[in-house]
Amino acid sequence: MIAKLKQFFGNPQAVLSEEERQEHLNLAAASLLLEVVMADESMSEQEAKLLPDLLTTTLNLSTDDVQSLISEAKRSQQKSTSLYEFTQAINDNFDVSQKQQLILAMWQLAYADGHLCQYEDQIIRRTAELFYLRHSELIQMRNIAMEQQANPSHD
Repeated sequence: MIAKLKQFFGNPQAVLSEEERQEHLNLAAASLLLEVVMADESMSEQEAKLLPDLLTTTLNLSTDDVQSLISEAKRSQQKSTSLYEFTQAINDNFDVSQKQQLILAMWQLAYADGHLCQYEDQIIRRTAELFYLRHSELIQMRNIAMEQQANPSHD
């Protein structure tokens, strides 16, 4: 799978089935979420609980698919050398709304443990730049995540 992912990112014109293309995009999105989770070099209990829920809702995946995607994303994320590997495919295939939802999910993970570390913040900001999102969109998604963290019953 990693070889296919590298082929996909290295050659976006590669002939892939729709299912393979979607798997690669899901893996790229999950890997970006893991970048945030692992920014402080540990996965908190809150982050571990929230990650599968965010993948289910953000990528419209089944609960069964999410666990294997997380395992695959961990391997992919550990071998990655930059965020660009993941953002390039997403830029080519996601619309602005989908990119905003992914940034929102990243902020939600960053705030899940009640503390935003500088590395989480940097990864999210850099990802938003690579997604060509406006600063106002980044801040809007952050504010939504902060509001949800402060008032969890108002999701």
